Amino acid sequence: MATLDLISLHGGAPANFLDVGGGASEQVVSDAMSILLDDKSVKVIFINIFGGILRCDVLARGVIKAIKQRGTALPVIARIEGTNIEEGLSLFEQSGLPIEMIPSLDDAARAVVAKAASLEN
Repeated sequence: MATLDLISLHGGAPANFLDVGGGASEQVVSDAMSILLDDKSVKVIFINIFGGILRCDVLARGVIKAIKQRGTALPVIARIEGTNIEEGLSLFEQSGLPIEMIPSLDDAARAVVAKAASLEN
C-alpha cells in the first residue's frame, strides 16, 4: 500500500495494483504481468519489490518472460531490493528489455508519475 501512497503523494493516480505474494513462482509473476499488460488504463508499469520471501531473480525471470512473450509498448520502471538482488539486476540487464531500474523507492515513484504525465501530453 505504501507504493500506492507514494504515487499519489507525487501527484499520480494508480490504475491497478498487484501483489504477487511472497511465495510466487516465475509463472505467477508472469501471469500477474499479463494482467497489467491487458489493462488499457495502465500507462506505466511500476515494479516495486522488497524480496525477502520472493527472490529478486524469480521476479526478474517472471517479468522478463511475460514481456518477451507478450511484448509491450508501455514504459517499465522497477525498484527491486532483497534476496538475490544481484542476480535479479543482472537478469534484467542481460534481457535487453527497456526496463528502467531505479534503486530508490521515492525516486522510482517520482519517475513513474513523471513518465505517466509525459504520456498524457
